[in-house]
Amino acid sequence: MRAFAVLGIALAITGAVLATSASPALADTFYGTVTHVSSGNIKVKDANGKEVSFLLAPSFDKIFSDDGKTTYQMKDVKPGRHVKIVYHQQLGVRYCDQIIFTGH
Repeated sequence: MRAFAVLGIALAITGAVLATSASPALADTFYGTVTHVSSGNIKVKDANGKEVSFLLAPSFDKIFSDDGKTTYQMKDVKPGRHVKIVYHQQLGVRYCDQIIFTGH
């Protein structure tokens, strides 16, 4: 009986550790003007002059208008375009989740 109690406690602790370590990365946003775009990377400079780089997945296709009613292709993302980047960061690397064209 005691062995089952110890096993149950060990399983509960292991489950709690795995649940907290496997939590997804939180999304964040960055606003600015596109300065560079390639098949695997986009760089955006904000109003203060800070340039940030984001990695793009090979099949990335989540490009939208500000109101969300229109979708675009990667060929529409060009330097000089004002965008909002929705991204997540893992192990110090920023991954682009969405590109949203803004009217600014």
